[in-house]
Amino acid sequence: MTLLSVQHLGKSFGGVAAARDVSFTLQRGEMLAIIGPNGAGKSTVFNMVGGQLRPDRGTVLLDGRNITAASPQMRFRLGVGRTFQVAQTFLSMSVAENVQMALVSRRRESGALWSPARSRCRDEAVTLLERVGMADAADHPCSALAYGDVKRVELAIALAGHPKLLLMDEPTAGMAARERADLMDLTASIADAEGIGVLFTEHDMDVVFGHAERVIVLVRGQTIATGSPEDIRQDPDVRRAYLGDEHALEKPKGMDSA
Repeated sequence: MTLLSVQHLGKSFGGVAAARDVSFTLQRGEMLAIIGPNGAGKSTVFNMVGGQLRPDRGTVLLDGRNITAASPQMRFRLGVGRTFQVAQTFLSMSVAENVQMALVSRRRESGALWSPARSRCRDEAVTLLERVGMADAADHPCSALAYGDVKRVELAIALAGHPKLLLMDEPTAGMAARERADLMDLTASIADAEGIGVLFTEHDMDVVFGHAERVIVLVRGQTIATGSPEDIRQDPDVRRAYLGDEHALEKPKGMDSA
């Protein structure tokens, strides 16, 4: 059964169409990337799926359930996790406490936060940190971490909601090349093992072509191509959309020839 079905989404701002009749599906365990030039409508579509924006038209279905009007909080409870372009963590808290806060929220225990949270869901938080390779830093303040490690903590926070669908907005922004590959390899392994569908936006073509199973290309709010990374790389309309740069969509270094 299809996990996510986006049907005919449209959104305008001040008479300017940011998204026009955008439709796609995502299966369990699949990595799907949305790419496009600046101003293509990627963020608009992404935020309509995440609930930060309400579409003017169209529907968003999760496991067949209409969540078009659901708040981000409700989507979290229904199994939608999210990471952000700029990692969202509480820098004054420890690594484990950040994950514990997400677990407390999932269990709807936030009303009981008058008591110390350090003991709440501690074991489960450490287990999640082990999955992302950050258990050894559980008691370190997030403010002391390298940025690549903060991104791993943010992934653990997203996983705390037991997501069916994981939304990743520019997941490797600000990271070194090796860190980018490691984070996306980790995400792909977790998604495959647990059947989590991953929808992500990304400017780094190495990340897109190295990890996405399918790619959607938006230009001026419209879908101009959908297909495998190799299909997208060879599509003449996609090449033209990237300002005629014949190198912008080349195969990442180290990948086998098609």
